[in-house]
Amino acid sequence: MKVAVQGCGHGDLDAIYRHIAQLERQNGYEVDLLIICGDFQAIRNFSDLHAIACPSKYRELKDFHRYYSGARKAPMPTILIGGNHESSSYMWELYHGGYVAPDMYFLGHAGSVMVNGLRISGASGIYKENHYNCGYFERLPFENEDLRSIYHVREFCVNKLSHLPRPDIFFSHDWPCTIDQHGDTQLLIKNKSYLQPDIEKQSLGSPPFMDLLKTLKPSWYFAGHMHTRFEAQVVHSSTGVGNDTVTNFLALDKCKPNRKFLDVIDIPNPAYDTAKKGSRTLRPKISFDPHWLAITRAFHPYMSLNRWTLPLPDEATLRASIQNELAWVKQNLPRKLNGGWAVDECQKFVRTAHPIPPTESGRMQGYVPKPKLYSNPQTVAFCDMLEIPNIINPNQPST
Repeated sequence: MKVAVQGCGHGDLDAIYRHIAQLERQNGYEVDLLIICGDFQAIRNFSDLHAIACPSKYRELKDFHRYYSGARKAPMPTILIGGNHESSSYMWELYHGGYVAPDMYFLGHAGSVMVNGLRISGASGIYKENHYNCGYFERLPFENEDLRSIYHVREFCVNKLSHLPRPDIFFSHDWPCTIDQHGDTQLLIKNKSYLQPDIEKQSLGSPPFMDLLKTLKPSWYFAGHMHTRFEAQVVHSSTGVGNDTVTNFLALDKCKPNRKFLDVIDIPNPAYDTAKKGSRTLRPKISFDPHWLAITRAFHPYMSLNRWTLPLPDEATLRASIQNELAWVKQNLPRKLNGGWAVDECQKFVRTAHPIPPTESGRMQGYVPKPKLYSNPQTVAFCDMLEIPNIINPNQPST
């Protein structure tokens, strides 16, 4: 399976898809799936610009709203996570994940899906120590501290992810802390000299994400954020001879001319590759990961909407709870999902905020109202499927 990986999106979807089309023509292959490692900027209208944390000169309506409105269509399935420059008004609606536009699936603040047998897992946001142990205390319109803290990764999400089986692909916006020590550090410093102090202090990146890398041992780990291309390999210890598990790490730049912002990776998937030879129109299918659904049910009672977190049970109790929930998921969900696990059987893209004309672009002019909090039907459907309370956007208008 050919998977295109993009570093930071920064709203430049048209250029990203054009670049992929150019690579396809040049190399005579077809890309099956696109992964975008944060700073996607799912900005539906000018109001959403109020909910993005960045200097005013960068608060700009770019390409996404045309895909949201249906004026343009993604040429391939696209899976994304959030970074530190997102419209949090929209991302919060889909905390558990969902389609931000047709064929563009957001994993949520943390999440995991199956794509034709491949487990693809990810975490949104960046690490800030002072908010890591907090609950989700932020509320629209996300002003002052809330505008930034809402995208700071929480221990709650990291703990959930740590209970997954080994992913084929894991991706985040932030880098795992000290990943620079596993590649060409001097080349990294040459390309990004301002990173040298953090590299020398061994503080570059996210400590929780390195913990996840070492715990989950994904085959591939992709990231963005630092606006440079960097490769590394992490060899995990093994008791066997010649059986070391390796995680291949790749970080990529933002989408700008003459920058290394996108790679196409061949991910082994024999069943999909064989099926595609018999059908050139075959497209990857995004399905729920039963293990992630079980983890979500097990952890949901401990999700806090206050500044302080709720205490979790001990590890043994948590693991037992996840196993019980996995049995519930396998017994109850296939009948709700038409006999399978396809995301589309539960979550279907629905516009919440009203779309704007495709000709619109640029920065806010004059008075623009703050964004509203909508009850997203995909979040409602997801919570109904798992039979958990929807505490993300209760009692709010859906349109």
